[in-house]
Amino acid sequence: MMLKIWFGDREDVKYGPMWFKNNFDIEWFKDPFVQAMIEDVDQSRYVDGYIIESPVFGPIPPQMLSGGVQTLIMIYKRSDLIFDATSCGGNCAKWLQKIGELQDVTVNLNYLMRFKDPFEAEICNENKIIHSYNEYLHLAIQYV
Repeated sequence: MMLKIWFGDREDVKYGPMWFKNNFDIEWFKDPFVQAMIEDVDQSRYVDGYIIESPVFGPIPPQMLSGGVQTLIMIYKRSDLIFDATSCGGNCAKWLQKIGELQDVTVNLNYLMRFKDPFEAEICNENKIIHSYNEYLHLAIQYV
């Protein structure tokens, strides 16, 4: 299982928040992994059905989650597609790493996301597996 990263433009890349809003399945929110991402990234808690409790907005529907969480959920639940993880902030990096430990997933990035060691991923542009953030940085800087 591995996180695979493609830097730069690709035609087959999906924009996570748009795909989420049009394609999410409410059953996904019963998954403890999805709930953990929501709690960590948005500091919000899934209640039931279409209700998420946000400390800022109160009860909200899933469509009002941050673009980062929406994209993470799509990456996790639709690993058959490539999503632009550029809409994910730095607080999503550890979740991308965790998703990559659970399943093969390819994401598109257009900035230097700060991952933490230990870190293993495949840089698709180079067809190379890296084993540290330092290796990632040396390859990524060529593309972003």
